Amino acid sequence: MKTNEKVLKAFNSVKDIGSERSIVELGWLEIVAVKPPKIVVRLTLPNFAIAQRSQIASDIRESIKSLEDIEEVQIEIGDSAPSEDSPIGQAGHGGQSQGLTPIPNVKNVIAISSGKGGVGKSTVAVNLACALSQKGFKVGLLDADIYGPNTPYMLGVSEITPEVSGSGPAQKIIPIETCGIGMVSMGLLIDQNQPVIWRGPMLNGIIRQFLYQASWGERDFLIVDLPPGTGDAQLSLAQAVPMAGVIIVTTPQNVSLQDSRRGLSMFKQMNIPVLGVIENMTYFIPPDQPKKSYAIFGSGGGNQLAKENNVPLLSQIPIESDNHSGTGRDLPVVHTSRDSITAKVFLELAGTLCNALSVKQ
Repeated sequence: MKTNEKVLKAFNSVKDIGSERSIVELGWLEIVAVKPPKIVVRLTLPNFAIAQRSQIASDIRESIKSLEDIEEVQIEIGDSAPSEDSPIGQAGHGGQSQGLTPIPNVKNVIAISSGKGGVGKSTVAVNLACALSQKGFKVGLLDADIYGPNTPYMLGVSEITPEVSGSGPAQKIIPIETCGIGMVSMGLLIDQNQPVIWRGPMLNGIIRQFLYQASWGERDFLIVDLPPGTGDAQLSLAQAVPMAGVIIVTTPQNVSLQDSRRGLSMFKQMNIPVLGVIENMTYFIPPDQPKKSYAIFGSGGGNQLAKENNVPLLSQIPIESDNHSGTGRDLPVVHTSRDSITAKVFLELAGTLCNALSVKQ
């Protein structure tokens, strides 16, 4: 067996943690030169695998110990400036001027946004997606909160790695199907405690890949859970895909309202329809006194924001303590407690949204 063949065979034992496929098969490793007792290789990792760089490099060095005539490996780190047509996770520094491109077979793209964190935006996105699914629609959920991807945990699939079909530019990530919806999230591609430390252009690239290089199939709705604030993710989405509209999530508190005003104004400036406001944590329902309610965060904030901007107040969502499935996993209340007040509010919200978009139920 030739030296090159022996080297490739040795490197086949080095695998991506998520897919368990060889880095040679995935096209992440290229042999630059073989000059015993030294070899030179180039390692080019997609964005979602960057966290594995040190481990993969260590595994590469370990794998050559089985080769008699090789004593040293020099690892070059390859630069990638891929586009949205690149293999999954290699979006890199995609531009923001390509124009709006619809996602094939996806009818309504709806963004869920908030001016600040901690208002329950992701909870709203997940439960709204599940509520639409329960009404018989085909629903996808795109977690665009790249720096804080929580939807895998909220859907009980944080330990599942999505499959990838195809190779090279034809690669497609297959959404995880759970609770009646298909979901894609950065949280499925990295370790739970791994931070994502990216600049804006890289974030833009991965969002475009989640939009166009996921096998969404036919979807009546694609719910996009945006990160809080007014930043790169919002711009990336607005400049990539035609949207049916955006929903602003707030709480009754004044601080939340101030930030929500900024977010709402941003979408108006980008000519994206604001479908309305959702006020979360409107009141608390004690578990032992279900007929009573307490406005622990004040009242009227969501209604005020809606009136100021001439948009509807779509829903007021309560706080209930019985939102856990009891299975050891956190799952959407719409999925686990369908008879609860909160679940009924989300189902009603789904109906309101369909009416606003003239979607037949």
